[in-house]
Amino acid sequence: MVTNLTTGTGPLPAAIRIENLSFAYHAKPALHAVTLDLPARQITAFIGPSGCGKTTLLRCLNRIHERIPGARVTGGSIHIHGIDINRPDIDLQELRRHVGMVFQKYNPFPKSIYENVVFSPRLGGVRKRAELDDIAETALRSAALWDEVKDRLHTDALALSGGQQQRLCIARAIANQPDILLMDEPCAALDPTATLKIEQLLHELKRQYTIVIVTHNMAQATRCADHTAFMYLGELVEFGPTLRIFQTPRNSQTLAYVTGSFG
Repeated sequence: MVTNLTTGTGPLPAAIRIENLSFAYHAKPALHAVTLDLPARQITAFIGPSGCGKTTLLRCLNRIHERIPGARVTGGSIHIHGIDINRPDIDLQELRRHVGMVFQKYNPFPKSIYENVVFSPRLGGVRKRAELDDIAETALRSAALWDEVKDRLHTDALALSGGQQQRLCIARAIANQPDILLMDEPCAALDPTATLKIEQLLHELKRQYTIVIVTHNMAQATRCADHTAFMYLGELVEFGPTLRIFQTPRNSQTLAYVTGSFG
């Protein structure tokens, strides 16, 4: 049997529960017994120095780590909508429809703007042009890109600016109607103006989606995230409301990191 992340009454509320999760690349441990509950329809930031495990943890949330040879969960569980996503009967395509991902380097397909957005819905069986048109417009509006591209939907997506390409990638993820959006340093390759647009967009998107973002930018975490998880050497050191993490952290390692003592 293939297990989907829905019930007969429609999608369950988006929420993620991580319990005692451990992970390794071949024999090298990368995560150590991480336990964390991520609130629904809020933005959670994963912060920490390079190599601390934050991107690894993000990749575990839709099992995209399985594309890396030798990468594997070695203990614990991740529940989304109350379902353990590491069960062998989970449909990965269905999982990744519910848990979309936007990468650090914007990566539009070498197709038109329109075809980028409707690519996954087409794979999912949507064939009617009117329905595809509605999906494209809704997704592009949600990604705050519609007004900029509505008159050139059938032009090359690679001709867009970097910031526009990243918002197109967000629109492409939204077109699948996910419950959760994972973002791996989505502004790392963008200039300050494009970064501001993405950050403003995140505040709009959290009304509908649970968002998890990996960032090295401490100011970005304080501007965008409702909750922040600080990780170090594969362990979750501290998690809580963002303002508390940055203003009154309870752990000395957290304090050292957010004040710039290391990292």
